[in-house]
Amino acid sequence: MGRRQTESEAGRFTILILFLLGIISFCMVYFCLSVVFNPSSSITKTSISDLDGYGGVGDLGTEEKEEQEEEEEGKEEVCCRGIEHLELWGDAVKWGSDFKVNSSEECCMACKAMCRRDGPCSCDSWVFCGNPEACGPRFGECWLKKQKNSLEPDRRDSGDQVIWTSGLVFAKREGIVGLETEHGILRIKLFPECAPHSVFYILELSQLHHSVGCHFYRAESRGSYWDSKGNHIEIAPFGPPFALIQGTLEAHGTIFKEIPTEVCPIIRRGSIAWIGSGPEFFISLANHVEWKKAYTVFGSVLPEDMEIAEKISQLPTKLDVWSNISVSVLEKPVPLRFKRIETDS
Repeated sequence: MGRRQTESEAGRFTILILFLLGIISFCMVYFCLSVVFNPSSSITKTSISDLDGYGGVGDLGTEEKEEQEEEEEGKEEVCCRGIEHLELWGDAVKWGSDFKVNSSEECCMACKAMCRRDGPCSCDSWVFCGNPEACGPRFGECWLKKQKNSLEPDRRDSGDQVIWTSGLVFAKREGIVGLETEHGILRIKLFPECAPHSVFYILELSQLHHSVGCHFYRAESRGSYWDSKGNHIEIAPFGPPFALIQGTLEAHGTIFKEIPTEVCPIIRRGSIAWIGSGPEFFISLANHVEWKKAYTVFGSVLPEDMEIAEKISQLPTKLDVWSNISVSVLEKPVPLRFKRIETDS
């Protein structure tokens, strides 16, 4: 026969049960508060195909601890990329017949090394032959060149039969184009070393006499969730509003070819990036670490011009819902076009 439980033992057992129930209750309350203060955790990236041709950027991330955010920010990729099957012409500053390297990245870096920290670049374009069979004795040749106008690079040839890989390099104060709107001109510093396909497309747009069809159609301010420097306010949600202006860069009369995914760094205030493969794009008004590295960034608005983007974000809008995400669509779209900007070296 088993031993009868005493009153003291029963009391201790009751206290243990109450203690466990208290811990469970605390965990449930903590979980509920986490959901309330971090609604972004249940929202995923919106695909372009779900938005009836608009494309969309919503609240895309999950909660990140400060330590994790700092670690992610420190992993920015050092870029030096080019476009295969493209040969750029131009005056040679270093002859490839006398200069051979092992990769297109090395050729690109050799060109970047000829740029002054705050001055012009002696080399602004490079051409590399990296296919042993197709190049034959020219394999490894790295031609460093200087364009007459780096915003209108001289193309000699392109296509699958071309054995060369080419790219552009812009100095700190070069490679700037203007995104002209009725509210002012947003000057954009292009990133050809990180997003060469994207930049070549933008340079083509900048050479058009018109850009009919290109416009902003969505505008969302920083609200009270991000400060004027783009930093997220602690405990605040991540939208809506989502701190961005969004539009399309498909001009009437042109055939848009999808842009391949290029370098996708963390979105910063001023970043200009494609949604998917384009032509939908956005300019961020805030630092969006929560979006991870999901978008090809091909340029950045100069800090002194961000007030124009802020002005557009304050224009009258109407509410709409894209893939279960509330967005603010401009009542009157803002036409835009790219233009060349003359800068001092």
